Amino acid sequence: MSSLHNPNRNHLLAALPAVEFERVAAHLEPVQMPLGRILFEPGEQMLHAYFPTTAIVSLHYVMESGASAETAGVGNEGVVGISLFMGGDTTSSSAVVKTAGEAYRLESRVLKQEFQRAGLMQRLLLRYTQALMTQMTQTAVCNRHHSVEQQLCRWLLSTIDRVPSGELVITQELVASMLGVRREGITEAAGNLQHAHFIRNRRGHISVLDRPGLESRACECYAVVKKELDRLLCDFQYRQGAAAIAV
Repeated sequence: MSSLHNPNRNHLLAALPAVEFERVAAHLEPVQMPLGRILFEPGEQMLHAYFPTTAIVSLHYVMESGASAETAGVGNEGVVGISLFMGGDTTSSSAVVKTAGEAYRLESRVLKQEFQRAGLMQRLLLRYTQALMTQMTQTAVCNRHHSVEQQLCRWLLSTIDRVPSGELVITQELVASMLGVRREGITEAAGNLQHAHFIRNRRGHISVLDRPGLESRACECYAVVKKELDRLLCDFQYRQGAAAIAV
C-alpha cells in the first residue's frame, strides 16, 4: 500500500502498537470521501467509524428552519463516530465531508470489541474524545463572542493544520453554513484577509499565504483547542516506520 493511501496517515491509527494495529488492520476498509458525502444523519444507526487520512469531516447540527452550524471538524488527527464506543449508536448531529479526500472505515462491531479490550486504543479514543469536547465547547463560545473575521481565521487555521498544502477547495457559501453566519459576512471577512495578503480568495478556492498573519487576526480559541489536542495526545508514540507518514 502506498503512503498516499495508508492508514498510518491517521494519527490515532499510527499511534497504535503493532499488536493492536494488526488486529484491526484486516478490517480497515479504504473509502473515498467526496465533498458533501453524508456519513450519518441525526438518529441514524451508525454502522461504521471513520478514520480520515486526507479528508476532513464536519460535525454539524441542522435546525428545523434549515439553518446549520458546525460544532467540530475531524481530520487525520481523529475519528468520526465516538458515539459507538461511548455507549450509543446514534447522535443528534450530522457528519458531512467538507474537504474531499480519503479515509478508512471500521465496522462498529470491531471498534467496540477493540475498545472493550481496554488497551491503548481505548486510551487513545478517550483522550481524543476529550479533545473533541474541548473543540465543541470552544466553538460554541467563539460563535457567541467573537467576530466573523476571527471565526473565519480560527476555521482556516484548524483546516490547514489538516491540509498541509494550504489550498482549500470550498465555497464561501459552505464556509458561511458551517460557521452559522450570513454569506455576506464571510465575503467581507475574506475580502479583508485578502487585502492584507493573508489569503488568496478565488471562486471555490481559498489559499493561505501568510499563516502568522492569520494567527494575528484569530481569537484565542484556535490556540486553546490546538494546545489541548497536543496535550492529550503528545505522550503517544507512533509505531516505528509510521511516524513519517502520520505527520
